[in-house]
Amino acid sequence: MPVRPHRRTTRRSALVTLTLTLAATTLTACGGGSGSDPDTVKVSFKQSTDNSIKVMDTYLADIKKQFEKANPGKKVEFVPIKAPDSEYYTKLQQMLRSPRTAPDLVYEDTFLINSDITSGYLKPLDPYLAKWPDWNRFVDTAKDAARGQDGKTYGVPDGTDTRGLWFSRDIFAKAGLPADWQPKTWDDVLDAARAIKEKVPGVIPLNVYTGKPVGEAATMQTFEMLLYGTGDAGGDPLYDRASKKWRTAGQGFEDALAFVETVYKEKLGPDVADALDPNVMTRVRGEWLPQGKLGIALDGSWLPQDWLAGSGHEWPEWSKELGLAAMPTQRGQAPGKVSMSGGWTWSIPDKAGNPDLAFEFLKTMQSKTNAQKWYIANSGIAVREDVANDPAYVRAQPGIKFFTDLVASTHYRPAFPAYPKVSTAIQEAMEGVTTGDMSVADAASGYDDALKDATDNQVVQK
Repeated sequence: MPVRPHRRTTRRSALVTLTLTLAATTLTACGGGSGSDPDTVKVSFKQSTDNSIKVMDTYLADIKKQFEKANPGKKVEFVPIKAPDSEYYTKLQQMLRSPRTAPDLVYEDTFLINSDITSGYLKPLDPYLAKWPDWNRFVDTAKDAARGQDGKTYGVPDGTDTRGLWFSRDIFAKAGLPADWQPKTWDDVLDAARAIKEKVPGVIPLNVYTGKPVGEAATMQTFEMLLYGTGDAGGDPLYDRASKKWRTAGQGFEDALAFVETVYKEKLGPDVADALDPNVMTRVRGEWLPQGKLGIALDGSWLPQDWLAGSGHEWPEWSKELGLAAMPTQRGQAPGKVSMSGGWTWSIPDKAGNPDLAFEFLKTMQSKTNAQKWYIANSGIAVREDVANDPAYVRAQPGIKFFTDLVASTHYRPAFPAYPKVSTAIQEAMEGVTTGDMSVADAASGYDDALKDATDNQVVQK
């Protein structure tokens, strides 16, 4: 993620340059466009910036072989976008704007899909889904993640994720903490971090993502994991679905900010410079956890995909060296634990040249057998009921049952068109309390101002 420039003129000129560059890049990448060959389906996806991680590439290569064998004369062409998340979204949207560059099938993050729906970039899939019996196997909450405000469905989810607390058994033993640690409140989490700081010097007690450089990871994996555990507003503390307005910062919002402030004020987390490094997520899973440098990580169900055989970062001992605990609600109030879920979907661009062929490829990807392969390879959580109930899936990898069970107490973001801007406003508030440049009250007030701008003043007071 690029470093934020300090002056508005610099930001504007940089954006213009980036837009022109990306437009040129995507035009070149897609050649003659998706409609240039009626027998070829072009599939675009996010390729890892780490050359040693080939999970998606390997999976799609297998699906390509299956599809081409079952459909003689048809071909699959991949159009990978190798970029960090923020650049992937920008490049993808550039591609979707023109029939010359639009692929036939694209990989969409559920937190941005409504923006692309509103922009008219995606095709509703309801006519296809009505004729596909497997669609009835998908859980309703996952279907909702790809549904637009018009009630139509614009994507088929390829799994979901949940979040919890990973902890080092070795560091816990040295700190005198239990090997079967299951915190009941936020204070339990902070107290464990304080014990690690006191008794195990030289390691990071607790990592919670924060600030704009890590983007949505800060919002969802930290802030919303806290906010949705406060019980604030009784249901969705960010968005009031009855009035269709966004909620301003209330007590729960300030309590979540105060938790982040405590972590960095008491030096329970990484150095602030490390916390605000765009590569901090890579360091957590590639360095700090495997090398025993981090006591507790508030993170996602997908981490083991980096440690599996063939990943380039093999760590076969992880299931013995790391423990798992649910993130507790603020004071232990029901349901006692909290998780957030997101995930990705496969969508057909509105300007796709071969939409029918694209859906046939999608059906091949999302058969029970292939979906199960993907969930396991990607350390994902099943969104097909028949896979979730399959003992082979449950036994496939340590931790799958733990993270699948969290689906019962999970929440989904209000991923409406304004959400990306709302998320950025949350990240700015977090960064303010992380660096100490803002008090909790000032950061919350700043969020309210940014929220009004981001939503055209469509807000409701808590």
